Amino acid sequence: MVMPTRRKEKGKFAELLSQIWRFRLSYMFIAPFMVCFIIFIMVPVISAFFLSFMSYNSLEPPKFIGWENFRYMISEDLLFLKHALPNTFKFAIIAGPVGYILSFLLAWLISILPNVTRKWFALAMYSPSLMGGIAMTIVWLPMLSGDRIGYLNSFLLEIGLINDPILWVTSKEHLMTSMIIVTLWSSMGIGFLSMLAGVLNVNPEMYEAGRLDGIKSRLEEIWYITIPSMKPQMLFGAVMAIVNTFKAGAIGTQLSGMNPTPQYSGHLILNHVDDYGFIRFELGYASALSVFLLLLMYLSNKFCWGLFGSKEDE
Repeated sequence: MVMPTRRKEKGKFAELLSQIWRFRLSYMFIAPFMVCFIIFIMVPVISAFFLSFMSYNSLEPPKFIGWENFRYMISEDLLFLKHALPNTFKFAIIAGPVGYILSFLLAWLISILPNVTRKWFALAMYSPSLMGGIAMTIVWLPMLSGDRIGYLNSFLLEIGLINDPILWVTSKEHLMTSMIIVTLWSSMGIGFLSMLAGVLNVNPEMYEAGRLDGIKSRLEEIWYITIPSMKPQMLFGAVMAIVNTFKAGAIGTQLSGMNPTPQYSGHLILNHVDDYGFIRFELGYASALSVFLLLLMYLSNKFCWGLFGSKEDE
């Protein structure tokens, strides 16, 4: 009974090797990506998973402590429980879905423009995601400055809506709102372009058939034709929105100029990871936080797959 099983396994392995050799040129093309993916994605993720069960300060050898890092995270780390976790959920729940909906609406509005002006509007929406730190320095910091010469304060004082300057980025009450606004402004990135491509690639004959079937308004066209026809692009946009919101962390410190942010009002999980990893050098606990953040992103992505994915995609 053992020998036939081994022969079958050897036969399958030989067949696999022959298939790889047959398509060796294709594997050569994907080899550079696979090497980079393994080195820069798989190895760090696996290393973080193992380090999350260790006590490690980068100077002494790692020491296995089991679930101690995760127990401390969910029961004793008050900074994580009171600030990092709720701030991250608040930021992600508002900035993610709102930015995703705005990406789709802007993509649809741009798609109905004439071809001559469409590319310029698409470029105008996409360019903020490319500017990054430059936009933070020359646009948002002067605009949200907390003194009277800040653009926003100066305008509101001039029209009489406020009597005193508002500390937009250095007060606990307004920092999170400022972070969300800046994130939404720069959220029209790759996900937005994929949605625009999806809207433009919908077969026009489907709209004509829909009108014959009783569809009368643009809203019905979007709901019954546009969205079902571009589910792959909707899924990709949702995944990108999740990744961008959960990986945000530097925006709070960039806006406020403080680390940590005022009363931890802009302290996100990624800031907590940086705090323990690069300031306190508690790399084991920082790895546990990273694994927790990765789990949140995975669950969010599964939710998006449930909404926009299909059995063929799985």
